[in-house]
Amino acid sequence: MRIGIDFDNTIACYDGVFHAAALERGLIPADLGRDKNSVRDHLNGSGRKDDFTELQGYVYGARMDLVSPYPGFAEFVAASRKAGHDLFIVSHKTKHPILGPQHDMHAAARGFLTDRALMGPGEAQIAPERVFFELTKEEKVARAKALACEVFIDDLPEILGMSGFPVGMHKVLFDPENQFADKAAQYDRRASWAEIAADFARARV
Repeated sequence: MRIGIDFDNTIACYDGVFHAAALERGLIPADLGRDKNSVRDHLNGSGRKDDFTELQGYVYGARMDLVSPYPGFAEFVAASRKAGHDLFIVSHKTKHPILGPQHDMHAAARGFLTDRALMGPGEAQIAPERVFFELTKEEKVARAKALACEVFIDDLPEILGMSGFPVGMHKVLFDPENQFADKAAQYDRRASWAEIAADFARARV
């Protein structure tokens, strides 16, 4: 089975990262909520929208060392490879930040995958040539179609709802924060990589 996987907020977990990076740069009070939305709302609400935009580039380009894979993702990769599935990472992000230093965010994401032994030539890794970072959502969907993905896993229902994916593709909504209970009828909604691993360990090619 050919399985496509999103990257940001699907593989890479940013819990607490924006808070830590914003504190590091002196942008927020220490007692602010640790989630990304609290940081964004604080900066946007105080007229510092550009600071948040630059913060995103800083995190995605320079501080991926603060980021961890979601629990269970490495085990999912190992189990899926053992079951004979073909895994692809297909995500979208601009290559350089809109504001601030021009970090290569594609290279930073690949470095994250390599440093955590998720990408490489091993039997329990995803091959580098099967990792794609596209510049737009439309190009992401087109890539999934070109790869003939039979399954796609993403944290955003608006991505899974886009036209252009392969006909009949199985769509899995990764929802660890239980934000999209109302989407359960449209997509297979899963709260953890352990759940997803169990699904596909049984679905051998």
